[in-house]
Amino acid sequence: MGMQGASHIVWDWNGTLFHDNDAIIGATNAAFAELGLEPITLEQYRALYCVPVPKFYERLMGRLPTDAEWLVMDETFHRYYAEHRVRCGLTDGVEELLVDWAVGGRSQSILSMYGHEELVPLVRGFGIEAHFIRVDGRTGPSGGSKAEHMVRHLAALASVDPSRTVVIGDAADDAVAARHVGAKAVLYTGGSHGRASLEEAGVPVVDSLGEAVALAEEIAA
Repeated sequence: MGMQGASHIVWDWNGTLFHDNDAIIGATNAAFAELGLEPITLEQYRALYCVPVPKFYERLMGRLPTDAEWLVMDETFHRYYAEHRVRCGLTDGVEELLVDWAVGGRSQSILSMYGHEELVPLVRGFGIEAHFIRVDGRTGPSGGSKAEHMVRHLAALASVDPSRTVVIGDAADDAVAARHVGAKAVLYTGGSHGRASLEEAGVPVVDSLGEAVALAEEIAA
């Protein structure tokens, strides 16, 4: 565990540590194709994406998907993503950032809305698991917010002070989750959201994970 009261980062996985934009947009379009919808570009995705995910589909369809449509789209998305994530890798510079953050007893963890059973072996496979005091993926149904998951995540980290914790992620929902537990957030433009939508969250927005960590060091001191 990290040192009592030391600065802590909660990392997001998809679109943050793991650069999987190509797999995400491909899986989204595969899900759309199941309902006969036109494919979208990465730029459209980054402009419109939101959680809960059915609201994202509403922005594109003009209505919420029915329960049956949601099940089909969700299953298709996850099946396609699992097939294509193997071509994706860590965001440039991640391993060095993880090592550097640990200097002086600072700690870090992962909280992702990707399924826990899939997430853990994926993190392990990149050889970076030892950098984290906890790795949590989503349990339960997909499509919701990260906020309640964040409550459970920090509750499991007895040595971590939420007021000295910074959530680094690529989605406005990461800022919502941080605020929900009294933590701070820095949002990264390289994943699921464009800068304009991230800035609406009212927290710092950066274009690289190096900048995100530098800011985290300042605001969690």
